[in-house]
Amino acid sequence: MNGTKRAGGALDEIKIHVKFKLSALWAAVMFCYIYGDIFRLFQHGELQAMLDGKMWGLPVTQGLLVGTSAFIAIPSIMVFLSLVLRPGLNRWANILFGVIYTGTMLYTMMYSGPWAFYIFLGFIEVTLTVLIVWYAWTWPRQGEA
Repeated sequence: MNGTKRAGGALDEIKIHVKFKLSALWAAVMFCYIYGDIFRLFQHGELQAMLDGKMWGLPVTQGLLVGTSAFIAIPSIMVFLSLVLRPGLNRWANILFGVIYTGTMLYTMMYSGPWAFYIFLGFIEVTLTVLIVWYAWTWPRQGEA
């Protein structure tokens, strides 16, 4: 040590508004989704299925891709909307979509097979979306500490 003393006491802490917590949680969910989808391409047969025009065993169509894109766009948009929507609408949008995406991930995990990476990322995604619902549900009222 160079002879300087460390100041005692607690580390500085700031209160983070629930909007920032929700936005950060949606961003983290998206990173897990992206990596899960990329890693899935390394599973035997997945890349060939893509080249054969199949997704989840279905023929790839414009409608399937638009529907999938719309479903995946919602968490991406929630990163922004969690910061800018008015509190009432924001709270309910986060609760609704948090529940939907928690359910979707639980369903997907049940039918994804025994791939450990997918179960691992799925567990993290479920935890994150449950936290989204929790923070939105317990959103503090004005004047609460």
